[in-house]
Amino acid sequence: MQLQAVAVGSDATAKMRELMEVAQRSYQRGLQTGTGGNISIRLGQQDAVVIKPSGVGFAECAEDNLLVVDLHGTILQGTHKPSKDMDFHVGIYRARPDVQGIVHVHSPWATAWASAGREIPTLTVHSRDKMGRIPVVPTGPGGGNQNPDDIVEVYRDESRKAVLLENHGSVGVGKTLLAAEQVVELIEETAQIAAVAEMLRGR
Repeated sequence: MQLQAVAVGSDATAKMRELMEVAQRSYQRGLQTGTGGNISIRLGQQDAVVIKPSGVGFAECAEDNLLVVDLHGTILQGTHKPSKDMDFHVGIYRARPDVQGIVHVHSPWATAWASAGREIPTLTVHSRDKMGRIPVVPTGPGGGNQNPDDIVEVYRDESRKAVLLENHGSVGVGKTLLAAEQVVELIEETAQIAAVAEMLRGR
């Protein structure tokens, strides 16, 4: 793949640093370990995003390994391999001009519900007010990764902030990257509360 060396705007460095800070927050809260998951932030001055590449952990995100891509996935800056999650990230940005940040993690409690193919009940007033439903996007053919278009389709609803990916993890979006990260924190909290509530009820 030939990379394009193009100017990406004066805010790229600031957005990279913002992504690094929020990625560290996710890592420190145990929402993502290893090199899984993904995180991205929209650049303010053009149709492009900063995104974590494949093979780089949330704790290792740095200015020299992050990618800048346009909204069709063309690499504008960076030399690392794009993540397989990139297509649904850029698709959500194309469909939702209000979304400025996306966080996708494999946090344990939420991923347990996702692996059971079950929607997480939003039992608390806070979770209902902040997220409404958390729909489950089914796996792709043969139980593989979700079709990016299926994820994007769920997010065409402008009220949608949170989804589960069956056998995969969760995705949160927000008007800022921190807001998106706080969504996946709340998904994880809600998943734990719902699981414990079921145990207490003897289910």
